[in-house]
Amino acid sequence: MNASSKPIAITLGDPAGIGPEIIAKAFRDAPQTLQNCVVAGDLASLRRAAQQTAVPGQPALPVALLESLEHLPDVPPRCIPVLQITQQLEQVLPGRISALAGKMAAQCLQWAARAALQGQLAAMVTAPLHKEALAAAGVPFPGHTELLQHEAAQHAGLALGDLPVRMMLANDELRVVLVSIHLSLRDALDAVRFDTVLQTLRITHQSLCALLGRVPRIAVAGLNPHAGEGGLFGREELETISPAIAAARAEGIQASGPFAPDTVFMRAREKPGQPGEFDAVVAMYHDQGLIPVKYLGVEQGVNVTLGLQGSEPAPWRLVRTSPDHGTAFDIAGTGAADASSLIAAVRMAQQIIHFKSK
Repeated sequence: MNASSKPIAITLGDPAGIGPEIIAKAFRDAPQTLQNCVVAGDLASLRRAAQQTAVPGQPALPVALLESLEHLPDVPPRCIPVLQITQQLEQVLPGRISALAGKMAAQCLQWAARAALQGQLAAMVTAPLHKEALAAAGVPFPGHTELLQHEAAQHAGLALGDLPVRMMLANDELRVVLVSIHLSLRDALDAVRFDTVLQTLRITHQSLCALLGRVPRIAVAGLNPHAGEGGLFGREELETISPAIAAARAEGIQASGPFAPDTVFMRAREKPGQPGEFDAVVAMYHDQGLIPVKYLGVEQGVNVTLGLQGSEPAPWRLVRTSPDHGTAFDIAGTGAADASSLIAAVRMAQQIIHFKSK
């Protein structure tokens, strides 16, 4: 079966958050986009979400329970297809951190990752989960990226360190790849090393070559104000970041910098009639990269995990995208959540699949 004809699984996320609601809204508002999608989740959670998000005066979208992926083509239009992945022993309360919710989210994520790695899925799109709920459930990973890295490495028979991954946040205007992900700022500064910066440039180059169909132009942000100002404000740019860029360029990677972090994102931003100078920016730590992307609009931001190639050397072996927002416990259960970022994540996954299948 061609990769583009295989289904995309949307994972439930934390059922106490807005995940079920944005999934229901996405099927309601973008049925053509979600035509070949299936929810890896929980029937009861999706039925409640369909009721909560029903348009006044119109019936809620029906939710169909599938026995297997093979039955997806039989689902009628304007219906939410669900695979019952997790056993819900009791109802999860909206907006409450619980071990049960964390366990349900992890089970759905693990099922989708394994199904994708086994070739049953074209991609997976993950609804947001809650890190405290994961921890309460005893899940030994702080988030999606780390859990998926573990699953891909295990599938490939590799040690975790031999399957490096990176987080890319993207929208229509900007792509940002992070050197480190979920670390304290103090630890993230220590993670800015020659090997980690060079590794990030390699993963970014390989992944965007596959996505764009050409060699990407990669800008590298400095760590310190004004990119260190020639060593006046720190020497990381001189001693670590610049040598990594030089090594990457020697490998044919089109990387440049380090640039002042307070201006490089503006230079890379693509606006109507004004293309950006770069296809992506490599940021040195989590907030340095995520703040500019999220400022441009959380509703269109997409999180893409780079490097999950599984048992094959080619990139995009495991395609995973996600909305660029969290569980929003403060509005969970109200029906007020915006599904735009989830819909954008599905479209991004479809775009990657399209390039992958060429």
